[in-house]
Amino acid sequence: MAVNCAFSQNIRKMDVWQDSLVLLGNKMFGSVAEAERLESNFKFVKTLVSALQEPNAYFYKFDGLEMISIVMSPHDNFRIFSWNIPLQDGSYLYYGAIQHKISGGKLKLTPLLDKTFEIDNPDEDITSSRMWYGAQYYTIVPISRDRYALLGWKGHHPEYSKKVIEIMKLGADGEISLGAHIFSDNSRLARKIFSYTKAATMYLQYNPSLNRIEFDHIVPATPELTGNFKYYGPDLTHDSYEIKDTRLIFKEEIELTIPEQGNENQYIDPLRPSRKLKSGF
Repeated sequence: MAVNCAFSQNIRKMDVWQDSLVLLGNKMFGSVAEAERLESNFKFVKTLVSALQEPNAYFYKFDGLEMISIVMSPHDNFRIFSWNIPLQDGSYLYYGAIQHKISGGKLKLTPLLDKTFEIDNPDEDITSSRMWYGAQYYTIVPISRDRYALLGWKGHHPEYSKKVIEIMKLGADGEISLGAHIFSDNSRLARKIFSYTKAATMYLQYNPSLNRIEFDHIVPATPELTGNFKYYGPDLTHDSYEIKDTRLIFKEEIELTIPEQGNENQYIDPLRPSRKLKSGF
């Protein structure tokens, strides 16, 4: 009750912070000039950090920040802010932060530093928040008490996109580890990365009723195009990772009760025109 009372007294101040963030966020994606968007993003980062350091900021939902992704942990012990800035050359910059509870009931804010092109083996390397394989997350899947799968979209290249199953371990002391060798189909995998043409969308979602992560099977259009990701896409079959004993157990050619359209259009280059695309080529 005391926390709620204190939060009620602080909510007006948080509303002001959010109004400032919305103005900057609109400039981040509304300005045509790349320099102006990057400058607005720089101010957005500083403003968000200040807002999250306010007392009881963890309880403020930031509902007005529709231009970024804010996802709450199913255990209500952390939330992730993430977004991307598309550049004119077709590449992307990623920004993120994790606001989480640590021992003693305190809060900690951990920045995520995008080092996509500095990670030697992104499929295999276990990294930290300072060496983040940047993505915009839309779902947090519980694997164990302190380990989670983060499902995210990753604009990466002018001709193809990526989706990622990132594995995050959250320590009681606030330390964060990214990547883990828990994939049954490849003992060297630390995170699962899917690459596919921008002319397609990809289904990647968590099914809580079956406790599994379900996804489109991604293949090249022909065997001769193997490795050329702008010609990769779903073949209309589906696979999954079942969560069992803190591991991800691969299952091929599963049946989806109600196949759903991929939700990539919620996580795309904000400057790209809206396109209604179904899952598949």
